[in-house]
Amino acid sequence: MTAAVWRRPVSRWTWPAGLVTRIALGFIVLSLLSGAFDAPDLFSRGGVAATLRFSAPILLAGLGALWAERSGVINIGLEGMMIAGTWFGAWAGYQWGVGPALVAGIAAGVAFGLLHAVLSVTFGVDQAISGLSLNLLATGVTRFLSSVTFATVPGGSIATSPPVPDFPSLSVPGLSSVLDPLAGSGIPILADAVAVVLGLLTDVSILTIAVVGLVPITWWVLWRTRLGLRIRAVGESPEAADSLGVRPWRYRFLALGVSGGLAGLGGVYLVTVASSLYREGQTAGRGFIGLATVIFGNWNPLSVTLGSLVFGFTDALRTRQEATVGVLLVGLGLLGAVVAIRRGVTHDWRAALLFGIPASAMLAWFWFVRVVPSEFVSFAPHLTTLLVLAFARQRLRPPSALGEPFRRGDAG
Repeated sequence: MTAAVWRRPVSRWTWPAGLVTRIALGFIVLSLLSGAFDAPDLFSRGGVAATLRFSAPILLAGLGALWAERSGVINIGLEGMMIAGTWFGAWAGYQWGVGPALVAGIAAGVAFGLLHAVLSVTFGVDQAISGLSLNLLATGVTRFLSSVTFATVPGGSIATSPPVPDFPSLSVPGLSSVLDPLAGSGIPILADAVAVVLGLLTDVSILTIAVVGLVPITWWVLWRTRLGLRIRAVGESPEAADSLGVRPWRYRFLALGVSGGLAGLGGVYLVTVASSLYREGQTAGRGFIGLATVIFGNWNPLSVTLGSLVFGFTDALRTRQEATVGVLLVGLGLLGAVVAIRRGVTHDWRAALLFGIPASAMLAWFWFVRVVPSEFVSFAPHLTTLLVLAFARQRLRPPSALGEPFRRGDAG
């Protein structure tokens, strides 16, 4: 008699529960390290608020990339779409307020997204070349527009706009009065946890709240509606979708329009919430980092959100003290050491060395030097991007037709 092989059923909540557990453990370790090495601003209320401000535009770019790539189109033009959103959002905002700024920034992003669709979907231009050309176009167009608009008004110049109004902020009523004593108590872990809660729930821009709300909306549309099913089908096999009556070009146009609109909204966020005016070069590569979050998140909205928080946190560290970055290095070193030991136990010596050597270097550097150069602090977001892409590639499952053009006459 053949023995049946029993496998434990995997609950749909297993992966989120494990993720929450890992995040909690990481928070506890970093909280203890911040107390041991006198880095109180690692989880300060201001640091958490800064993380939200830096994460939101990256998250919007990541969601935009998710929409485009789920339809099978690589959107390297996210940076240019964000640039267009920053300029048009600032142009409309300083004249008429935040409402018109929101409309103008999103509309500019949609226009650039549809232009990307015309070039790559209709005319068959290589998707990477089309995206890069949009980035260059946005840089040149906004420079020219600034020279004929912002440079001629008080408070503006060819590289900056006049001040732009901000969106109003909201707080949970009475939360600060209840939790402020606990945040200042100095109790390990508890004080940091309370500071995180205060940073997340007090003085939060309504645009930030709207950005967070876009995550479940994106998940629901792409995974629970007929529209989302067709977009994902086009990204997996446009020929098969076309044979069933789904027009790939139509859904790729739609996805790229939404992608551009989300990136344009990220630009509006930069000029209204993260800052108070438009500055040339303000996006600072966030479109590319948003694209990296999609790879890090394996084309899943929840993981894209987590990746955006990671990148936003490292970006916010540029406004913190060098000691705070040092504590983060210790945490990363300990994480790398744990992974190296686990790989060594399974006799995966190559992976053990790949994780163990950098981990040992980070721990030794902090132990003997204890000083993190300011140049490294500024480079931290970009270094994080490189590390995440290097380690995330092992479990990637991109859409099957990603980057492949579709010609209906070539089907079959």
